Amino acid sequence: MPDTVARFTISVAPELLTVFDEVCASKGYASRSEAVRDAIREYLVAHEWASDGEEGEAGEVVGTITLVYDHEVRHLSDELVERQHRHHTHVLSSMHVHLDQRNCLEVVVVRGSRTEVSALADELISLLGVKHGRLVCTTTGSALP
Repeated sequence: MPDTVARFTISVAPELLTVFDEVCASKGYASRSEAVRDAIREYLVAHEWASDGEEGEAGEVVGTITLVYDHEVRHLSDELVERQHRHHTHVLSSMHVHLDQRNCLEVVVVRGSRTEVSALADELISLLGVKHGRLVCTTTGSALP
């Protein structure tokens, strides 16, 4: 915790506070303050990803692309590897898991501009044989206090 903190007051409906306190307790937060700090960080990361214009484009972001796919679809495994190699400057790492005889899970850790990372996710998720895909967006942390 920093040496100095800013204190502020917020007003919320009692029902909202009750639910918030229940969630905080179930997640193991020691205080409302820590939960609110995490909620503010989450809001700032979402804003970073949603920002338009030069500020949003210039910033470096990180994320994971999670794919579930049918490895029996012809050439799909090769195509996934080829596209990751094609974008090697944005792919930091990948993990491959065999879920069953036919289905695989691939998690690709990516870094770059919001536009580049989103485009790569769209490219991989849209391949024939990918059953489900999702880009999970986060931040490098450098912009968060």
